[in-house]
Amino acid sequence: MDVFEQAMAFALKAHDGQTRKRDNTPYILHPCEAATIASILTDDREILAAVVLHDTVEDTDATLDDIREQFGNRVAMLVEGETETAYDDRPRSESWQQRKEESLEHLKNAEDVGVKIMWLSDKLSNMRSFHRQYLMQGDAMWENYHQKDKAKQEWYYRTIADLLKEFDDSPVYQEYIRLTDVIFGGDK
Repeated sequence: MDVFEQAMAFALKAHDGQTRKRDNTPYILHPCEAATIASILTDDREILAAVVLHDTVEDTDATLDDIREQFGNRVAMLVEGETETAYDDRPRSESWQQRKEESLEHLKNAEDVGVKIMWLSDKLSNMRSFHRQYLMQGDAMWENYHQKDKAKQEWYYRTIADLLKEFDDSPVYQEYIRLTDVIFGGDK
């Protein structure tokens, strides 16, 4: 197996039994969708492996050391590029702003394009999920999240768009912008 296939097997095992919070679908579908999106932007197998692994450190028992040991330094660095600090001493709703600001700073300073591809792929997958929820619930959907303030969510997702403008000619970025505009309204 190559690095991407190994990452798929690792992610399947790590996310075994997990479901997405909002729709109860098998969790593994999200990293697979994100990897499919990333494959539009790159054929770099290490980037695709990192995309499939992007939530394992945050949402499973896997550690960055596990990723580094099994997949090498670059894949671990890419996964780390989107892994938020946990701040286990506070509820996630209370640490939301700090976690997002720190992660955006990491994105802003990313030197490997793989980090940016991973962010765009992950966030487009999230935006697709948001869109489905928005069609069913409208703005009431935000009550299901750690951050219930739609304006703060908008700040976060539009800041990501600004930091990823180098992809503005790609269909992935354009879809991200379209869905962001649908959910948050117009150009801002």
